[in-house]
Amino acid sequence: MSDKNMNNNSSSIPIGRMLRSDTTGFTFGCNLPEPDVPLFGDFVKAPAQQGKIDIIGVIYNIFIEDDLLVKQLITVPQLPETYIQDQRNNRQVPIEVSVLSIGYVYNDTIIYSLPPQPPVTLDYINTCAKNDIVQFTKSTDYLTLILNSNEPSIDELIITTLRRAAEARSIEEQGLFLFECGKKLARLLSHDPYKLDSILRRLKVNYEQNI
Repeated sequence: MSDKNMNNNSSSIPIGRMLRSDTTGFTFGCNLPEPDVPLFGDFVKAPAQQGKIDIIGVIYNIFIEDDLLVKQLITVPQLPETYIQDQRNNRQVPIEVSVLSIGYVYNDTIIYSLPPQPPVTLDYINTCAKNDIVQFTKSTDYLTLILNSNEPSIDELIITTLRRAAEARSIEEQGLFLFECGKKLARLLSHDPYKLDSILRRLKVNYEQNI
């Protein structure tokens, strides 16, 4: 299924480069100061087929790998703060961010299925602008791809992703958006009422805390 009017040229920010990918998702590396590191549940996009399509995904894991210098530094008593900040801000080992593909954009049309090809190594990965997120999440079909994935913490990913999508909207639109998402989840999780109840209750709490 598809939707129209998602602009591939919407304002977004490059946050890293592709490390590895397959049809279901990809991992990119970034070397950003701590406040700017992408967050769990964020929407991102990656080019494929020489920029003919934009793959839309959500971050489901962030991995900060150690290195030899860190292993040495952690044994140093009274480690100076300047050493810590230098290692965090100038480290050469990238932060690895894993993304689940949940659709793609081709000729300004949103398609809610896995992309025909994955992104290519060293391509730039961008954040999705708020308008991109709103346009992409007008349909709830992407929730099927999230629920069908085998990644851990899927419940957390759904809750956080829906919160991100709601926050991209005006306060007046957030309640209706989450209500429609709840109806979709009720259909998809009709076989698992315990999981459904847990997700809906937490979504309700998050929404009430933000209004």
